[in-house]
Amino acid sequence: MIGGTLEDKIQNVEQNMGIGEFENRKVPKGHVTLVGVGRLGLRIGINLIQVHRGGPKEIAAFDGQKISKSDIIFKLLGGNFGDYKVEFLKSLCTYPESLRKVTAFREDITENNIDLIKGDVVSIQSAGGNTIPTTAAIIKRAHEIGAKTISTAGVFGIGEEKIETMDISDADDNNPVARELKTHGIDENHKIVTTGKFIEDKVPITPYVLEAYSVEMTKEILKLLI
Repeated sequence: MIGGTLEDKIQNVEQNMGIGEFENRKVPKGHVTLVGVGRLGLRIGINLIQVHRGGPKEIAAFDGQKISKSDIIFKLLGGNFGDYKVEFLKSLCTYPESLRKVTAFREDITENNIDLIKGDVVSIQSAGGNTIPTTAAIIKRAHEIGAKTISTAGVFGIGEEKIETMDISDADDNNPVARELKTHGIDENHKIVTTGKFIEDKVPITPYVLEAYSVEMTKEILKLLI
């Protein structure tokens, strides 16, 4: 049952502006940049595209990789092997561009093109090799332009792990990703998301943990955007 306080607020809104006008104000706003559109980044991108009555007006996606035969989630959703991952994500957005636009960049972010980073929120979910120096550089660039940032800091897990979000200043040195980011000067005003499991823990990355992880990151991105 709706409490009186909430009911009063709704009535006040209705009296002041009509429901239609109020709904028209709940439109997409802001710009989110996704760095990495792999198995996790794709899920986050899809979540953001589907946000209704709000969410980002523009999503910029950076990834130079093409869909390979190991990218099952792309195939299940209708992607074709050999197509660029960012182009596939863009194809899933069927909104008019005036309402929500996905811009696909068929390239990875490096120190040579880091000026391409724009937006209100920058979400980094890169995989493969030591991505931390580049991640740190992206975060610094994002902060220079006034953007808020979030990145992964341990995605391994069966699916039973608790996924935690925190400012990097609250992360202890048991998290090797956070620890190395701090050595690159990223020690505050940056959110990390982690299962607390890493490659040395000898556990896989399951689709279950990626689904849960993408939900957590999407929620945090929206909070930062608001």
